[in-house]
Amino acid sequence: MHPSTTERSEKRQFMKKHQLMARTHSGDSKRATDSLSAAGAGSHSKTSSNTEQQMSDATHSETEQWNVSEFQVSPAAGRTRFHDFDLPDPIMRAISDLEFEYCTPIQAEIMPASLAGKDASGRAQTGTGKTAAFLISLMTRILQNPAEKKRKKGTPRVLILAPTRELVLQITDEARQLADYTKIRIVPVFGGMDYVKQQNQLGSDPLDIVVATPGRLLDFHRKHVVTLNQIEALVIDEADRMLDMGFIPDVRKIIRSTPPKGQRQTLLFSATLTQEIMRLSEQWTKEPVTVEIEPEQVAVDTVEQIVYIVTMEEKFGLLYNIIEKKELDRVLIFCNRKDEVRRLTQTLSRYGINCDMISGDVDQKKRMSRLNAFKTGKIRVLVATDVAGRGIHIEGMNHVINFTLPHDPEDYVHRIGRTGRAGELGTSISFADEDDAFYIPAIEQYLGRKLDCIEPPEQWRIMPEAPPRKKGDDPEDIASRPPRKKRSSGGGNRRRKRN
Repeated sequence: MHPSTTERSEKRQFMKKHQLMARTHSGDSKRATDSLSAAGAGSHSKTSSNTEQQMSDATHSETEQWNVSEFQVSPAAGRTRFHDFDLPDPIMRAISDLEFEYCTPIQAEIMPASLAGKDASGRAQTGTGKTAAFLISLMTRILQNPAEKKRKKGTPRVLILAPTRELVLQITDEARQLADYTKIRIVPVFGGMDYVKQQNQLGSDPLDIVVATPGRLLDFHRKHVVTLNQIEALVIDEADRMLDMGFIPDVRKIIRSTPPKGQRQTLLFSATLTQEIMRLSEQWTKEPVTVEIEPEQVAVDTVEQIVYIVTMEEKFGLLYNIIEKKELDRVLIFCNRKDEVRRLTQTLSRYGINCDMISGDVDQKKRMSRLNAFKTGKIRVLVATDVAGRGIHIEGMNHVINFTLPHDPEDYVHRIGRTGRAGELGTSISFADEDDAFYIPAIEQYLGRKLDCIEPPEQWRIMPEAPPRKKGDDPEDIASRPPRKKRSSGGGNRRRKRN
């Protein structure tokens, strides 16, 4: 990959935006900008629809001038390139912009079947690249097989079902990036907000892809806002969570409204393929290809694991001193919650450490931009949640810090697996206060080994001098949070060694 790929992509987006603005009457400028920010989501006004069409036409014209030869990825033993599939140029160009080079294991295994129109059941966790796998396959289907006749409004060709609003928005965001150089229209449907807006989007023009939670989609279907009898491809994502959350009855009703299996392509994904999930797969798919990607192996021999026993009040001082005294670069820090990520990032910045954050509150394009800045060394420290941090693969990242220990041992393994990759040595540093200590036994059992829990050097506990607060700083940032109440029992007998 050429080092200037991101800069070229940003320049193209800038040029496209201003070409569009030049074509739009000055009175419509705001609507034009809104159409750009909601690419593919539809609009309520005729002017906005025309603007979106102009954008699509301009994008299509620009794509014709692009050649896949501009996207160079060298063949590598044991790895599959996106070049190895017969993908349309607009999709390849979007893949190039996103700096995807080689397929992840789930992509390499499932895309030959999904591109051929076969049904598939896949066991894959979040962060494995499964979303891009099915989106690329289904968008290729749409582009290579245009609709034979004019469809009615509210009649999608592809339906993607997901259990939560957050996942619907995440899939939609990724879909819009992959569809950046196409006219594919994507509409998200989810409960809790924007009912009228979603209703108008579904009924405004023929649709290509609908990404939906089951309950809200079923509501729209009952009211004849959306029609499902022309669905060509159905994706059921995170089927195990659908089952756990009690959504299967709604999913059954939705599927009964689509063409029967054999007349539609069905892709089902789940983190686990239990007997119940396999029974659902048998009901909803026809002769599916089954792909199982093993959960991340508990192979951490190349990672030195350090657990520091501290109080909550000592955590930030210890973190700051480790980063500064060890002169660490390219440090990935994990927190359990989005609010912790936000506060810690703000506090590190206030203390002069160049950092940024990724979480579910950060849209996909910003996440990609921040990851690239972290990858290239423009950002020294990146703070992340587990969901946002999944799939991060950055060469030369030697330190991962768990500011709070995860509740799930598998998340711990995933976190520390961001370092010590490709045979290189890495270091994982975890902070364990009274609350965190409760999760250490489960992590040890999962690892099959004991963790040495030690006290940090006394000088590393010292809080740095606080810089003056600026307007807008969070008064309850990580460095100034009051002590938490002690738990009444449990988790106290941890081994404590002096470093």
